[in-house]
Amino acid sequence: MSVADFTRSIEAAADQPTALRSRITDVLTRIADASRAAGRRPEDVTLVAVSKTVDRRAVDAALALGIRHFGENRVQDASRKLGDPLPAGACLHLIGQLQSNKAKPAAALFDIIESVDRPSVIDALEKAAERNGQPLPVLLQVNVAREPQKAGCDPDQAASLMARLAQSPSLTPQGLMTMAPLVADPEDARPIFAGLRTIQHKLQRQFPAADLHTLSMGMTNDFHIAIEEGATSVRIGRAIFGP
Repeated sequence: MSVADFTRSIEAAADQPTALRSRITDVLTRIADASRAAGRRPEDVTLVAVSKTVDRRAVDAALALGIRHFGENRVQDASRKLGDPLPAGACLHLIGQLQSNKAKPAAALFDIIESVDRPSVIDALEKAAERNGQPLPVLLQVNVAREPQKAGCDPDQAASLMARLAQSPSLTPQGLMTMAPLVADPEDARPIFAGLRTIQHKLQRQFPAADLHTLSMGMTNDFHIAIEEGATSVRIGRAIFGP
């Protein structure tokens, strides 16, 4: 969504909360500025509004203002909040760690699973997607920083897991995701984002038949750095929905 598109959405949704309109405008402007500074087109960066801390009313308000991509952390929470499905054209991302025993409801609810990071999850999602009868888009989550408390595969495991995904008849790998460490200076996250881009390029060469076009990286504090390093999707919660 561009700033111009959002402006048109605002005109059609004048009854939505002023603070939310202002925050979304600010985020889209910052995405556009960061993209142009990096010699990129703003429309090539997807804004995923992380709605895990807000209720359905806030999601619906963001929808009315033109936001179409939403990120949730937990399958159960998203099921309760979004039991009444999002409208056509909206896209729901699972961005939190997925347990294998939640693969079936996750495959039914989410449009894309960004947190695929181990063989057991691949196996479970594959079976669920096969039962649903349609391919399920997924991202391989890589723990570039190798933080023990964070989800994501080790960078050294990325090739073997991508090989498994590339062979799957019911999962469609579309790229990579990572979470950078929480740092005081966003510049300190740059090596992590650059590292994921390097892994993406390496895997694309290894698996040319796969279209690994998505780099999901960057959040409220550091998304401008992520965009400079090639992010095609940024996951932003606090800057949109408030603290």
